Amino acid sequence: MLEFDDIQHMLLTRAPAITGRYEFLSFGTPAQGRAWLRRVLPIVQSAAAATASVDSEKRWVSVAFTWNGLRAVGVDEGSLASFPAEFREGMVARARMLGDTGANHPDNWVGGLASPDLHAIAILFARSEEERGRCVKEHDAFLAETHGVKVLSSLDLEATPPFDHAHDHFGYRDRLTQPEIEGTGVEPSPGSGAPLKAGEFILGYDDELGPVHGLPKPDVLSRNGSFMAYRRLQEHVGAFRDFLRQNAATPDEQELLAAKLMGRWRSGAPLVLAPDRDDPALAADRQRNNNFDYGKMDPLGYAIPLGAHIRRMNPRDTAANINRRRMLRRGATYGPPLADASPEDGRERGVAAFVLCASLIRQFEFAQNVWINDKDFHELGNERDPIIGTQDGTFEFKIPKRPIRRKITGLPAFTTVRGGAYFFLPGLRALRWISELGL
Repeated sequence: MLEFDDIQHMLLTRAPAITGRYEFLSFGTPAQGRAWLRRVLPIVQSAAAATASVDSEKRWVSVAFTWNGLRAVGVDEGSLASFPAEFREGMVARARMLGDTGANHPDNWVGGLASPDLHAIAILFARSEEERGRCVKEHDAFLAETHGVKVLSSLDLEATPPFDHAHDHFGYRDRLTQPEIEGTGVEPSPGSGAPLKAGEFILGYDDELGPVHGLPKPDVLSRNGSFMAYRRLQEHVGAFRDFLRQNAATPDEQELLAAKLMGRWRSGAPLVLAPDRDDPALAADRQRNNNFDYGKMDPLGYAIPLGAHIRRMNPRDTAANINRRRMLRRGATYGPPLADASPEDGRERGVAAFVLCASLIRQFEFAQNVWINDKDFHELGNERDPIIGTQDGTFEFKIPKRPIRRKITGLPAFTTVRGGAYFFLPGLRALRWISELGL
């Protein structure tokens, strides 16, 4: 049975928020870090509490630590050594393998995210800007009373309108494909596959292969937590629109090209089910908008190109061990929308997201290295993910078409990594244990 009262809410629930803030923290001494945690801990919600109060709650708070942060709050060396190597090393040390080169290199990251002094993150999702402002003032008051704890940087979040569905700044509907977890009681939409074992995402439970060994020590750290890969991706909306205009003659053709890059129309309708024109009714229908496969319905990529974003990020029935690679994703957009007819305005906008999983190396790092940035994915030869892959102008994008396929060369970068980190999201009992070290 899942222990909903011990699992931080963002692992199992998606808050109905339209704004928020991430605050990246550094601790001067272990005692100062623990004092901060004791102050903030009462407002960190469990999945049980968040579900019970979803209609009345105005804000949702989570807390997570880097490996350096666990050391900074006084977790002992034996416990620190029990964490997986990729988490101990951190995202910066593993940048090349993740494809974070060129403009994406950690040397170019902002907000102190590449610094070893990044110790923790306080994650706030709020229902309104007014509530976000109130929470920021409340946290500022905590910090004023907790000397030695400083904010390295913060990032304000803003949902892109319309607010009825999540969209990124490119205009694509988001959050359409997420795995469901066995034991939550949530039924997957048709085509999404059966619920996966909780241990694929939450420590302390069986995964798809059975009992899991080698978990962090002591036992309180090995139950109801998860690992998170944070990625801040700037979206170059003006460059994306320029690319569409340069490579498609009419507005309808530009929309089709945008759909080919993603694998869905911007409404969310999948090309497998709506290959020629958008179908907003299909996109809005949870019983239909995910009900497709690739092996039988589109094996050669005539609907969704083999290198399209959604085909890479979830190869479905065409990938081995797919249930061992799935990930949960949480997050939001940041920065102001760019008006439809406006050129690039120099203001940063993008997506700041968390990938949650039980194994960073088996799930997140595999996806980054193989699905996103392997140029030979599906034997394509010279392609990377057209939306979030590391692009330097030397890669291409192929669109299968009869009688002759189309090949677009010199694909530009539509996104740039502006920061990232590996975090551990403890269960609530683990947070209390950490906060009481040394008492």
